[in-house]
Amino acid sequence: LFFVNRNSMRLLMQLLADALRVAFASFFSKVGYGRTGAGAGTALSVTPVERKVDEGRAQNEMTTPTSVNYHFTRQCNYKCGFCFHTAKTSFVLPLDEAKRGLKLLKESGMEKINFSGGEPFLHDKGDFLGKLVQYCKQDLRLPSVSIVSNGSMIKEKWFQKYGDDLDILAISCDSFDEATNQLIGRAQGRKSHIDNLHKICSWCQQYRVAFKINSVINTFNVDEDMAENILQLNPVRWKVFQCLLIDGENAGEKALREAERFVISEQMFQEFLERHIGVPCLVPESNEKMRNSYLILDEYMRFLDCREGRKDPSKSILDVGVKEAICFSGFDEKMFLKRGGKYVWSKADMKMEW
Repeated sequence: LFFVNRNSMRLLMQLLADALRVAFASFFSKVGYGRTGAGAGTALSVTPVERKVDEGRAQNEMTTPTSVNYHFTRQCNYKCGFCFHTAKTSFVLPLDEAKRGLKLLKESGMEKINFSGGEPFLHDKGDFLGKLVQYCKQDLRLPSVSIVSNGSMIKEKWFQKYGDDLDILAISCDSFDEATNQLIGRAQGRKSHIDNLHKICSWCQQYRVAFKINSVINTFNVDEDMAENILQLNPVRWKVFQCLLIDGENAGEKALREAERFVISEQMFQEFLERHIGVPCLVPESNEKMRNSYLILDEYMRFLDCREGRKDPSKSILDVGVKEAICFSGFDEKMFLKRGGKYVWSKADMKMEW
């Protein structure tokens, strides 16, 4: 009898220990600990991002950062009223640190890098950007290296020096009416944004760089018919974005822009798309797709989670590595693949591979 009771007691104690382990594991997974910001010390405070750590880790456990958008600077010479990545800091990583981060991304599976801003050609007159492009193509041997720019700072000599290592150049253009561009803020002085767009298009053809156009559809251009101009320029892709509000960037008390007056409804966006249905290179990007189908890396090399209508930063990949940081990115790989995001442009045969 004593033997039976002793075994029963052991079983009871084991069950009690297991229950306590489950309870503690559940508690700590909901609380979470970590650092915020680049180079920050250990903090016991819990951010909204850290509360979602288990969910993020489960979702991104097998995520590969195939395509990354690196906004290495927030500085810009334009003042677009709807901008959702504003000049909140002037920080730019030293070149060696930026290269170290890019190498970490390559080792984690990155195949495509897109450099953006701010205006990426503004820092060091485009040489910083050019050196990153060269490094990604020549040293990391990435299949696809691209840039998004407003085009105002690009000179032909940049193509002569760095063009061989660039696969895709996307120029932002929201209207083919100069007065509308001025109203939006897509301008600098009296320079013609449209003339510059055509000049860059011809340089891309000359130096074998795929030419793209990005347009943000808003209240000032939603009724415009751009089909004829787009067909004339013949970009490989015309990416059409719906104007998006991001708290702390272009909406809210601490924002540097007030973009509410630029916002259009989903129906207005769809009507714009239907008007341009005959443009074969058009690729629409609704607000839903923009929030969670991009891996966005900021100037500190932190992934930005935009799912809650703001940009919640992860820890820097330079501090914790890619695998840890990507858990906080809010990235939806299924949405990314659904919008046709995984592609490589081959400069050798001048075609898109989807």
